[in-house]
Amino acid sequence: MSKKAIIVSSFGTSYLESIKNNIESVEKLIDEKYACDYDLHRVFTSQIIINKIKNRDDIKIKNLGEKLDELKEANYTEVFIQPTLIMNGVEYDKISSIANEYTGKFSTIKIGKPLLDAHSDYEKVRDILIEETYKNIDDESAVIFMGHGTEHHANATYACLDYHLKIAGSENYFVGTVEGFPAIEDVVKSMKKRNIKNVKLFPFMLVAGDHANNDMAGDEDDSWKNILEKEGYHVSYELKGLGEYDSVRQLYLQHLEDLIL
Repeated sequence: MSKKAIIVSSFGTSYLESIKNNIESVEKLIDEKYACDYDLHRVFTSQIIINKIKNRDDIKIKNLGEKLDELKEANYTEVFIQPTLIMNGVEYDKISSIANEYTGKFSTIKIGKPLLDAHSDYEKVRDILIEETYKNIDDESAVIFMGHGTEHHANATYACLDYHLKIAGSENYFVGTVEGFPAIEDVVKSMKKRNIKNVKLFPFMLVAGDHANNDMAGDEDDSWKNILEKEGYHVSYELKGLGEYDSVRQLYLQHLEDLIL
């Protein structure tokens, strides 16, 4: 009988509560679906985070290469990797590159899609974001989602999602990034065209980790909260990663189901 494994691959976070609320919640949903036929495994792609958690908390989380070596040694034959990434960017390329090194070492090794891949993914995620946050919106209020951003061409994902929100009629919804385009300054320019007085910030990341707690909601002068307050907006925020939304978890599960079928 062949041994089969599902690897849930996340970038990771050093915030243990966010691991539990976001990453573990995705893993739990997948395990509930496939526990009878597949063994579930966790990996992080950020070696910096892996090392930090090991040194600080004595918690060992393997990277993808280490986990694949372990599975090969244990005579697994089928491996399905489901990333909890947002897009097909740098981290997805890293996963693909590592997995390619193991081609031929397993009878099957496949990688699922990130959260946003096909056009239908954007529509589903847009609708989830609106459904989860619409109570915060009136004509004088806006919602801003903070994404990570990247120099990779996949950074266009953020502008595409922003456009999907606008054409759905959610003109007071904005998507910005910490390290890409649109930046918070670009979002402010867009908001100034509208009569917005109140802003609520949400992370557009799987976890509410360092970026959400510091770059978005922190006390430093360059946090988004403080930048917006200096612009005269009344600012509130919610430290809730995407992994806490059941509908988002279901999308990751669907991508895995598409991979295994």
